[in-house]
Amino acid sequence: MKTFVALAIAGTALSAQAAIITQWNFEAANLTPSIGLGTASLVGGVTATFASGFNSSTNGWNTTGYPAAGGNKSAGVQFAVSTSGFQGIKVSYAHRHSNTSANTNVLQYTVNGTTWIDAQTFTFTPAATGTGDTWYSRSFDFTGVAGVDNNALFAVRVVSSFAPSTSNYLASRSTSTYAGTGTYRFDDVTIEGTAIPTSGSLALAGMGLAIAARRRRA
Repeated sequence: MKTFVALAIAGTALSAQAAIITQWNFEAANLTPSIGLGTASLVGGVTATFASGFNSSTNGWNTTGYPAAGGNKSAGVQFAVSTSGFQGIKVSYAHRHSNTSANTNVLQYTVNGTTWIDAQTFTFTPAATGTGDTWYSRSFDFTGVAGVDNNALFAVRVVSSFAPSTSNYLASRSTSTYAGTGTYRFDDVTIEGTAIPTSGSLALAGMGLAIAARRRRA
């Protein structure tokens, strides 16, 4: 009986472990996910090639052709991944700013495939060194955000943005001038979550706990 209870508890614990749903590492120099299923695409007329990746990996997704002016939050990259069967969704990625790229960008998400909502603004104060031509590790935890869990239409995108409290783009290096020809490079784009327990696993755990309770009362 102890073995049955232990198996029930272990099964529930395993179902709560985070797992990668989809990941792009771009090592194959294409947009096919390295793990799982999903679609990567460009937004707002941006173009892309492949160049050296994060932590000296072979490839990252290198984008350019951002707006010279105007078009706030209109251009960037998009990743569509079904979260069906998963909850507690988390998104992470490596993002490299060139010197003349915008210092500010926004992570957005959609739960219906058409309406985009700002999740997080990432920005920094440009300096003469260390802020441009630099990789940043970015992440956002969607746990508890309405509509994200168990959703076949979930997607995120990263778009360039005006500097906070302004109506202009600002270069990532203080000694550079912003230009739409600046580049954003992406690598190790990862969407993860925990499997939603099935009715069978919940029933098994419940039976195990019930048996344990009866044994304690005996």
